[in-house]
Amino acid sequence: MTDTTLDVREIPPMDRHPKIHDAFEELESGETLTLINDHEPKPLFYEMQAEVDEFDADGYTVNQRDTNEYIATFPKK
Repeated sequence: MTDTTLDVREIPPMDRHPKIHDAFEELESGETLTLINDHEPKPLFYEMQAEVDEFDADGYTVNQRDTNEYIATFPKK
């Protein structure tokens, strides 16, 4: 399984979701998008769960590494 990592901490907040959706769309089935973010991406999780059929919500994980560093994985079915 291939893992693509995207650090969105330096991307302006209003530009993050479109960039994340584009990166997720480029993945093949069975691949994973790993995000490095400055907050827990719960709104993005719910957005992906509701709008992206290929998102494997059951395989989603998130871990807090530091005060402003969250690592979230978004697997593609």
